[in-house]
Amino acid sequence: MKDIRNKHREIVGQVPLEIKEGIGLSFAISNKIDVLMQERGLSKKQLADQLGKRPSEITRWLSGQHNFTVSTLAMLSTFFGKSIISV
Repeated sequence: MKDIRNKHREIVGQVPLEIKEGIGLSFAISNKIDVLMQERGLSKKQLADQLGKRPSEITRWLSGQHNFTVSTLAMLSTFFGKSIISV
């Protein structure tokens, strides 16, 4: 078991810092959207309907693997009335 953990640490250690930072930011954005949805009591389908999107797109947003555009972030900030990110 230690061999597997060591190998995992080795592999993760080889990931460039900018990639790690990007992943962290992506998950922070998806978590923020999830929290805002919960605050409003919105399901994925309800959010999709209100934004004119497909539920599968909302699922992709919440996966932490979506590369958001500034326009999408602005649209979400406007919809929720709260900033999704701060610069």
